[in-house]
Order: sequence, then structure tokens, then C-alpha cells
Amino acid sequence: MSRTVLIDPVTRIEGHAKITLRLDDAGNVQDTRFHVVEFRGFEAFCRGRSVFEMPALTARTCGICPVSHVLTGAKAGDAILGVEPPPAARRLRRMMNLGQILQSHALSFFHLSSPDLLLGFDADPVKRNVFGLIEAEPEIARRGIRMRRFGQEVIEALGGRKIHPAWAVAGGVRGGIDPEARERLRAEWETILFDAKWAWARYGEVVDAHPAEVASFGVFPSLFMGLVSEDGDWEHHDGLLRFIDAGGGRFGEDFPVERYDAFIGEVSDRDTYLKSPYHLGAQGDVPVGPEAPGTYRVGPLARVNLAERMGTPLADAALAEFRGEFGRVPQGSFHYHGARLIEILAAAEQIGELLADPDLDRGPLRAEAGINRLRGVGVSEAPRGTLIHDYRVDENGLMTGLRMIIATGHNNLAMNRTVGQIAKAFVKGADVAEGVLNRIEAGIRAYDPCLSCSTHAVGQMPLVLRIEGADGELLRELSR
Repeated sequence: MSRTVLIDPVTRIEGHAKITLRLDDAGNVQDTRFHVVEFRGFEAFCRGRSVFEMPALTARTCGICPVSHVLTGAKAGDAILGVEPPPAARRLRRMMNLGQILQSHALSFFHLSSPDLLLGFDADPVKRNVFGLIEAEPEIARRGIRMRRFGQEVIEALGGRKIHPAWAVAGGVRGGIDPEARERLRAEWETILFDAKWAWARYGEVVDAHPAEVASFGVFPSLFMGLVSEDGDWEHHDGLLRFIDAGGGRFGEDFPVERYDAFIGEVSDRDTYLKSPYHLGAQGDVPVGPEAPGTYRVGPLARVNLAERMGTPLADAALAEFRGEFGRVPQGSFHYHGARLIEILAAAEQIGELLADPDLDRGPLRAEAGINRLRGVGVSEAPRGTLIHDYRVDENGLMTGLRMIIATGHNNLAMNRTVGQIAKAFVKGADVAEGVLNRIEAGIRAYDPCLSCSTHAVGQMPLVLRIEGADGELLRELSR
């Protein structure tokens, strides 16, 4: 008989989701779906608020990614004021974003994914967690904790606290770096860089240990999107948006961030609150679905695939090694883990350069202006990928419209396709082992989704009210 297998909840991710597997009479996978079951209404309840509130307000979308929203909201505010933040403010913002990338990637790789990668996908689930990792691999657990703490301390040294720093504002930032904290960071920096090098050196072991997973975790051609510098180097906060195809060729020309909506469309699905963005120029007749031609990926793998260079010595060497082993544009989503480690190296190196810069916070930190434009687009690279805030205001600076496209949303089509590919590779018959279900979850973990950030709606939020009797019988159903 046909059968439905439900993975609920998906574990070791930020937010709440489930996965449905539908098997046919022979036990073969017929269909798979990734459902995000929580909803966040920021696009609705931010209307009427002042644009100057938006960086701190949108930061409350999530406790994992608040820095990404603070910075991107401030950049949208820059555009509405029509100002360029002073050079010192730009350096400080970049430093905070690097701290966010470092701490978030450390959380993803060392705490959420390493239990699978180092203990094994079939390990006892009682041990297959961060506590089991501490017991089995205390050194890598220790280094991961230290690396994450350092990234959070960078954020705190700039914004005054590690979570929800109300620091970046339209036109710049509220203050410079705490001098004592700066010296503490400089004293610890070499240790963090050594940890980053040590972690990257272990990635080859991880790949060699899991050939079946490397071959089946989201291995399909797609577009990739993200920010690049004007020279085509790795970029995380400024620059132009670029699409490349699966072969590494430019898919159209690089374009300024405010033109994103000429290239990206979105649709909603009935069984998830996570929207599905797609590339408008590649949509063909079927913009979404298992073989959607408009599918693109964002995040660490996309960024290292897009970049000509990382821009720092150790990260450039790691990128060359990565490409020499896996090709110019690795397609498999398993390699998000390796790309994350390369970005940890780049972030650590660039933080070191900024900490040593005598002009880091010298000069004015904020450009003052009134409302000069009625629309502003801010784009920055969150750890999980490209984050877009599109604001519309009235002449008083009150929000009349808000569109947020979150990194995890960009990857929705790819995550669904990845889940299906893994299920078809490992599910053989109706008796599905726990380790197989864990591999399907791990396919989602590779993208490191942040679902609290990413669940918004196109148009009106669907609402279904079910009225049931004490025996469970459905008495009435209302919907809008």
C-alpha cells in the first residue's frame, strides 16, 4: 500500500519545519515536500512605523540573524535618505557583518552539522548531538565554541550587546568600537585564525568519510546568486548582484541591488509559509516545482562559486584547493559545509585587518539627512545568503510598504529538490531507518536555514479555522 512518512520536526535548524515523504505501493519515493509551519508577519505590522525604527525593529525577526537585519535595514534607510555613510561607518558595519558570518557559520558547522559529519549519519541519535560531539571530539567542539564566542564579541564590541544591537542606523552607526574590547579581540585573533585553519584542514576527511552523501545531497545544476565586488571578488556587504549558471558563466550582467525585482519573482505554496523566489529570466513555462528552471541558490556555496577571489591569503588558498578538488563550480549542496569553512577563514582574516586599522573608527560615523526618496532597497549577505529589504515610505518617512526576501527563501526550491534527491537515493521500501530520515534532515541542514526570518506571505495570509466536537468530528470549517 502507498504510505506517507512524516519527519516532524526537522531538528538542529533555526525554526520549525517538517518534511513529508510519499511512497508508492512498491515503497519507492513518489513525492517529497519541505513545509515551514511558522509564520512571521513583519511585512504587515511594520507599516506605519518610521523608517528610522526599521533596523532595530526588523532585527526582532530572529535571535540568530539580528545583525543581518540591522545592517540591511540601515542600508535601505541610507537609500531613502539619499546618503552615503561616512567611510568609518562603512568599515565598522563591515566588521560587524564579518563577526556575524563568523559566529553563525561556527554555530552551523560545529554545533548543528558536525554531529552528523564527524559521528556519522547512522550514529545513535542519543549521542548524535553537540554533547556527544564534546565527548567524542572535544578539541573540535572546543574550537567551535571559541570561534563562535569571538564572533559574538566582535558584535558586542561594536553594538554594545551580542543580540539585537540597536547600533546601525540610517546614515551610519551610533558609535565606534569599544577600545578595551578591541584590544582583547586583537589578543585572541591569532588563536581564532589558527582554529579556522585547523577546521578547514579537516574538511577533506569529512568528504572522504561520506561519499554517498556527497553524491546525493542536492547535486543538480542551478543558478547561483550573491553580491560581488566591482572586481568580482568575494563580497558580503556592498557591491553588485550577480547570477552565474551551473558552468560558472555569467547569467546576464551584474546589476545594482535596487534592480533586484527585475530578475527575481516570488510565488506562494499552499502547504508552507516559505515563499519560493525564482529567476524571472529562466522561468520558462514552469517557474516552480521539482525541476523549476528558475531555481537558484544563495549562501556560502553560491558566494564562493561567484567569486573570482576571496581577497585574503588563507581563504584564497583554501578556495583554490576547494576548486581543484571539486571543480570550478561545485554543484552538490553537501559542499555548503566546505564553503562555510572557507568563509570563516576569510571573515577571520578580514576582521584581523580591521582590528589593526588605525583609522577603523576615525572620523564622522553618521550622515544626517531627511526623507529624500520614497523607496529604498538594502541588500547585504547574511550568513545564509542574500538578504533584501525593500522599503516604501511617505513624505514623513512612515512605512507604506515592506518586502523582505530572506536568504532561506531564496533556497526554498533548491531545498525541496535536495530533499527529494536524498529520499530517492536512500529510501528503499516502506521500512525507513532512522539514519535515512536523518540524512533527509541533514540535506536541509546543509543550507543552514533560518525559518524564523524567512516565513512571510505573498498577498493575504491564508487562515483556516476548524471547529471540532469533543470526539474530533469536524463540525465547521471557515477560511479566508
